[in-house]
Amino acid sequence: MLPVVAGLLLAVAAGGRGAAGEQESPPGSRFVCTSLPLDAAGAGCPLPPVPMQGGALPPEEELKATVLQLRETVLQQKETIGSQREAIRELTGKLSRCESTDGKPWKKEMGKGKDTMGDLPRDPAQVIDQLSRTMQTLKDRLESLEHQLRANVSYAALPNDLREMLQRRLGDLERQLLSKVAELEDEKSLLHNETSAHRQKTETALNALLERVSELEKGSSAFKSPDEFKVSLPLRTNYLYGKIKKTLPELYAFTVCLWLRSSASPGIGTPFSYAVPGQANEIVLIEWGNNPIELLINDKVAQLPLFISDGKWHHICITWTTRDGMWEAFQDGEKLGTGENLAPWHPIKPGGVLILGQEQDTVGGRFDATQAFVGEMSQFNIWDRVLKAEDIMNIANCSTNMPGNIIPWVDNNVDVFGGATKWPVETCEERLLDL
Repeated sequence: MLPVVAGLLLAVAAGGRGAAGEQESPPGSRFVCTSLPLDAAGAGCPLPPVPMQGGALPPEEELKATVLQLRETVLQQKETIGSQREAIRELTGKLSRCESTDGKPWKKEMGKGKDTMGDLPRDPAQVIDQLSRTMQTLKDRLESLEHQLRANVSYAALPNDLREMLQRRLGDLERQLLSKVAELEDEKSLLHNETSAHRQKTETALNALLERVSELEKGSSAFKSPDEFKVSLPLRTNYLYGKIKKTLPELYAFTVCLWLRSSASPGIGTPFSYAVPGQANEIVLIEWGNNPIELLINDKVAQLPLFISDGKWHHICITWTTRDGMWEAFQDGEKLGTGENLAPWHPIKPGGVLILGQEQDTVGGRFDATQAFVGEMSQFNIWDRVLKAEDIMNIANCSTNMPGNIIPWVDNNVDVFGGATKWPVETCEERLLDL
């Protein structure tokens, strides 16, 4: 553009000389032409005014004004484009860091700061606060950027394609922010629920542990070992009994073993019974009147060849499996009887009540004094499987101590009512001498 302007100036100068040559010029005078910068127009050596015809500007003045206006417009457009490029570059950088389908670039960029999203604190409250602060900071920066863009860049001066692209980017970013805030709210609610559940579970475990310690302390104060006791039921009544605190799970097989001593006649009564809703005779061991000892499962009956009403200690074990309803009866370590078809394929129902010394007509009650057990019992254990004959022999001859994995004989698991009592029991060897 500068050569064009210089050429125009030279033409103007030549025209000035031609006009002067036509007029009378003083002898010896001459014109001196000096190049001036464009912004110095009108300063020093002004061109002689040319008479205006019809109110129009002289050609040189009009040309000078046009050149100055063009130069000013070029400078303004240059500044505007520079501002637009810088703003667009910064906005595009922000958008490229935030805009991601899986969120990884955003988290990576955010991780450069002090409060990183890649190294969250363990406290859920701090996690939510930190994420909220991060999102608010990003939103504030975007709003500030938008204000700057509106202040420094005229949207009317931007091309339509660029303006639409920026609007789409801003709309996408706003939707991403709203989605991220919704995710954070859901995560906050989930963390709160998990924290509450974990706290409740911890409190339950601690309470159970404290109860267990208390029970152990109480048991150890009464007997040398938690299992070295016996339950005494001296009278045939409907109010003396013991109760096992634990209940049974669903069983497809079991083994019940206990030591007992009774001289009651006729019949020793009911050493134990297990009742569930809808079936009071789920499991019952009973000797009633002059009948032999009977095992009832789901109100089905099998007679057992056991003889224990001689006033001496005897070790009794009974096994049963739902497969074909097979059962076995052991006395003092020896198998005295076996059979099948006793409630075959019937699983023992869970959640019932296990009573020592009484037969239940309803769950946990309605005892009949004529069916009450009279005597002493100890080491009442239940397993969820059929024990081997060798294991039963070892328990009976005191060569092994094998607590039941479903119901163990421990002091804090047995409550007594109605005058039934707990006493230290003779050692296993002393019971053997009593046989």
